[in-house]
Amino acid sequence: MSGELAGKLCVVTGGTSGIGRATAILLARAGASLVLVGRSAAHGREAVAAAKGAGAPTVDVLLGDLSERDEVRRIADQILTRHPRVHALVNNAGALFLRRKLSADGVEMTWALNHLSYFLLTELLHDRLLESAPARVVNVASEAHASGFIKLDDPGRLTGASAYQQSKLANVLFTRALAKRLQGTGVTANAVHPGRVDSGFGYNNGWIWRLIRPIVHRNTITPAEAANAVARLVTDPRLDAVSGRYFDTGYEAAPAPQAMDDALAERLWRLSEQSTRV
Repeated sequence: MSGELAGKLCVVTGGTSGIGRATAILLARAGASLVLVGRSAAHGREAVAAAKGAGAPTVDVLLGDLSERDEVRRIADQILTRHPRVHALVNNAGALFLRRKLSADGVEMTWALNHLSYFLLTELLHDRLLESAPARVVNVASEAHASGFIKLDDPGRLTGASAYQQSKLANVLFTRALAKRLQGTGVTANAVHPGRVDSGFGYNNGWIWRLIRPIVHRNTITPAEAANAVARLVTDPRLDAVSGRYFDTGYEAAPAPQAMDDALAERLWRLSEQSTRV
């Protein structure tokens, strides 16, 4: 991928650790400048060093909690102020909360972080992406979407694995609705399941995660291996005109039937607008 993204700027949320950091390194090797969004200053410094070592001309780290609407808006404002172009947005930040937890806005945390942050940040950067076309939006989803269903009356009613599955289904539905709105603009949107990854994901659940981790992480791959699937959706020239699709570990695949329900996708869009006050 050397040089393919020279002169391009890529934003990666959750970009200071795990799959996000590994993806950022691949994009850096392709010559991209980077904006990495994370929560830890220490991880941010490490990610900057790794990305610059991989060839990124510039690396900007923005710290914030994407589960909070005001924080997403602040980070979007910083991106818009500092960077005149955004050629790729990789929505990757996410987590699994096995116990019910609310965000600072009073929203169930899984829904706030895994879906609403994707929606809000993308909408806030919408015009800048159009100005930068050709550009791409990549939403990191999961095969877990196949077990999900959307509680449109109250998404926050779900907890644990059900909440996670719901949020990943929302990622795919959001991608389809976004792609529809981006038709003819030169900006594409696709969703990707990067594989079952053995990373720091899930450690926020403490002893419960340590107990179930050996079961969950059977037949897993490394973040570096998973990043190939994500980075491909940013770099592959064969995907220039491909939009609204779902990829499974880098290869286009059919999502679950409920993820292809365009009426549901539109209802989710309207709910997301109301929830984020975009």
